[in-house]
Formats: sequence, C-alpha cells, structure tokens
Amino acid sequence: MLRYVLSDSGHPTVKMAAPRSWALWSFCGCGWSRAVSGCRLPGLRSSSPRGPLGARLLSQEKEATETHFGFETVSEEEKGGKVYQVFESVAKKYDVMNDMMSLGIHRVWKDLLLWKMRPFPGTQLLDVAGGTGDIAFRFLNYVQAQHQRKQKRQLRAQQNLSWEEIARKYQNEEDSLGGSHVMVCDINKEMLKIGKQKARAQGYKAGLAWILGDAEELPFDDNKFDVYTIAFGIRNVTHIDQALQEAHRVLKPGGRFLCLEFSQVNNPLLSRLYDVYSFQVIPVLGEVIAGDWKSYQYLVESIRQFPSQEEFKEMIEDAGFQKVTYENLTSGIVAIHSGFKLYLR
Repeated sequence: MLRYVLSDSGHPTVKMAAPRSWALWSFCGCGWSRAVSGCRLPGLRSSSPRGPLGARLLSQEKEATETHFGFETVSEEEKGGKVYQVFESVAKKYDVMNDMMSLGIHRVWKDLLLWKMRPFPGTQLLDVAGGTGDIAFRFLNYVQAQHQRKQKRQLRAQQNLSWEEIARKYQNEEDSLGGSHVMVCDINKEMLKIGKQKARAQGYKAGLAWILGDAEELPFDDNKFDVYTIAFGIRNVTHIDQALQEAHRVLKPGGRFLCLEFSQVNNPLLSRLYDVYSFQVIPVLGEVIAGDWKSYQYLVESIRQFPSQEEFKEMIEDAGFQKVTYENLTSGIVAIHSGFKLYLR
C-alpha cells in the first residue's frame, strides 16, 4: 500500500506501508524528484514483484542469528539498528572527526581511490555508503578535469575554425561532465542530509543524485553502473556477502568494484602504535569533539572485526568478481580492493 507524506522540506514523498520498507528519494540540481502515480524513478527497479514505482522493498525479517557489533555479540536484526544509530549520532561531526582521527590522511586515501578508478567522461558511478559525498565530489572534479582537457585538445586541433563555427560549437556544447553521473546511496538519512548540504555549499549540482537505500538490497536495475565504490562502509554491513552480490548485480558487464576499507597493519611496530592510538585516543577525540565516546569505540572495534586483506579478497571472488586484487596503503591501515564483473565467452 502506498501513502503520501510530506518530507521535512514540505514536498510530497511516496512511502510504502510495509515492514522495514524505505522511502526512496533523490535530489538533483533541479530539486526534489516527486514520485507520482504512473511515473518511475530512473534506474530503479520497476519489474520487481516486491514493490511498485520501481522501489524494491527489503525482504521480510531475517532469521535472528548472532553477529558482532564491534566486540559485542548481538542479533543480526539488532546490529542494523545499532549501526544506524551510530551514524545518525556522528553525522554532523563525521567529516571533522575523519580529519582528526586520520590526521587528514583519509583525504589522500580517497584521492588514491579516484586515481585507481581513473573514470572517463560518461562514467556512471554508484557510491554506496557515501552519505557525506567525499567520493562523489572527487569523482565529479576528476571527470570535469578530464573533459576540460579533452576540449582543449580538440580546440588545438581546430585552429582554423571560423568565428561562426566556434560560436556554433559552444552553443551545442555538451555538459561539463561529458555525460558522467554519480548516484550516492546511503541507508542513513542524516548522513545524506549532511552530504546534500555540502553539495549546495560547494556548488555541486549537475551529475549528482542522492538515494536512500540498503547496500544489501540496492534499489537499482541490473547492469546499470560502470563503477561501484564503497569507502569505509562495508565493514558496517550486517551481511557483507550479500552486499558484494548486490554490487555485482548492479554493475554492467565489464564494470568495476572498488572498496576502500580499514584493514590489517603489516608492520609489527606500527601495529602496536596503531592499537594504542585507536583504543586510547580515538574514543577520547569522539567524546571531546562529537560528544560521543561509544560510537567511536564501536568504529575502532569494527575495524578489528573486519576480515583480513586475503579473506576479503576471497569474499569478493565468491560474489562473482574476476581479476580481484588489493593494494595496501599506509602499511595496511587501509586497503583498496578491486574486482571486475567479467563473463567468459
């Protein structure tokens, strides 16, 4: 059953009255997308038997089995709620805390992720768990710079154009991103809210949309995206294997999976120093800056519970990806994992 409600901004939103269902919404440069009877949100599933208007409802309650929430043992159902509360709590100070915890190095790690991706104009990117927009904004900057370099090369090759030809060329100029687009998908409304605020403040409009959705059940059609990224998010997913399968499903054949995540340090001395810093300093920073000790204690513990580089590589391969590799950064504090959706002919 569908019902219309007003969002915080006063615009109507379609919600589905079903257990654990999510409202799917997006924001582009032209404003809120309004879901009305008979229309379809671009790229969202329309043929799914589990929901109208292309929205894919989450499956019914999963069997309550035990999992970890940091070092605490909880039911799978309970973990989802606890993780949501963590990021709802830290959303406003998330970027500031990232700078403080990593001494700014997280910016370099994210830049390296984009350099490894090397997107080209026209690339369709899905950034999962990307609520505050760090990867999305870097992507837009990268493809815009690529497109501008392409334009300059074309201009140098056409020095003999007349004034009329140049004028026509600029009048017919395609968008500055060369058709590229990034969809930011996050399960947490507060994180998306912060991301949209940053986008407006920094002037990002074209080629950008925001979707509320679950990494374990993405609300997108099969074979839709060229690249799937998830940065510092997959360790918070309850069923990592299911999230990886969904990543494989929504990528086009030939598409690429890229994951930036904390991992296991391979330098014994650095590992000991890193542990002291993680458990003795980061929660204190969380309390002083964000007023939240427990959330940052969880984030530190969740890093220790995440699989090793080799174990996670095997999980990516099990999801169907080929040519799976990883690259350690800062002695393995983080790693970039890469895989491709390939089919043998």
